[in-house]
Amino acid sequence: MKVAIVLNTSWNIYNFRMNFVRALIAKGYEVHTVAPEDRYTQYLQQAGCHHHAVTMDSRGINALKDFALILELRSIYKEIKPDIILHYTIKPNIYGSIAAAMLRIPTVNNVCGLGTVFLRKNLLSSVAIQLYRWAFRFPKKVFFQNPDDRDLFVSKRLVPAQSADLLPGSGIDLRRFTPAPFTRNGSFTFLLISRLITDKGILEYVEAVKRLKAQGINARFQVLGAKDPAHRRGISVETIQSWIDSNTIEYLGTAEDVQPFIKAADCIVLPSYREGTPHTLLEAASCAKPIVATDVPGCHQVVQNNHNGLLCKLQDAGDLADKMLQMTRLDDDTLRGYGVRGRQKMEREFDDSIVIDKYLTAISEFKKTS
Repeated sequence: MKVAIVLNTSWNIYNFRMNFVRALIAKGYEVHTVAPEDRYTQYLQQAGCHHHAVTMDSRGINALKDFALILELRSIYKEIKPDIILHYTIKPNIYGSIAAAMLRIPTVNNVCGLGTVFLRKNLLSSVAIQLYRWAFRFPKKVFFQNPDDRDLFVSKRLVPAQSADLLPGSGIDLRRFTPAPFTRNGSFTFLLISRLITDKGILEYVEAVKRLKAQGINARFQVLGAKDPAHRRGISVETIQSWIDSNTIEYLGTAEDVQPFIKAADCIVLPSYREGTPHTLLEAASCAKPIVATDVPGCHQVVQNNHNGLLCKLQDAGDLADKMLQMTRLDDDTLRGYGVRGRQKMEREFDDSIVIDKYLTAISEFKKTS
């Protein structure tokens, strides 16, 4: 049986889906990956995947490029002749579903997050919603990473209720991300891990840092993640450099392995506007680190207030600063307890074996009915 896995980057498959890919191969499935080529493509091929390069621009809607993407995906699917296609991320979900429907190939979609489609009401978001409504008539099943997103899609009639199902994000590899022994830095260290775009709450984080520094707090404020000034909501290189030059933040660049940076920090921060299930928070909790995150879909599934972290208000730098200050004032036993309970929550709810089992069940159910 041939299974095609379609994403916006090979990096995404390698970093977040490889245990699933290995499970499919171990079950005897022929796995075809479809994504733009990058330096992680070779690792997919080494693992036994048949890779098919595709041209895909994940930024915004462009009618000509997106129509070309439908035709390109249709051509690839026609060549592979997969028995089932698994789509992830926005453009594969929408345009891949349309391409697969042209060939009558069954699909399973995964809504990894809503991006800005449901954060703003404008022409672009209206078009995107209509595209979802059209494309999501076709999938056999649609997985959502949190109940808020699922209920939103069902209430707006973008997906039939009987097709919607839940997953704990992409899950977390608990053997790879292991608890760090409790330590507390002399200067309490906050770490934000994200692409530098506004929807991740970067501006609120920087403003909160400025407020805390004005109070004379003894802390370090780090940022780890790629600059993306070309993104529609990207932050300019000049602005980021001004934060660095003024010693507002410590910019750590990018890293192949984020785990050492997580384990060296005292608290992980993510003031995002909305998420599917943020993998950085799964990684942080698995490493037994306290978290400050926004009380929004995706984040509040991972962080339970006063249990394994603190939740702050959306787009409220003042409240974020208050929660960060509160975190620095917690005693060691409370901080350690947040970390321990976060790890336990990951083991109980977010182990990637849960995700793998649900996908294998969906595929096996398809085999029985095909």
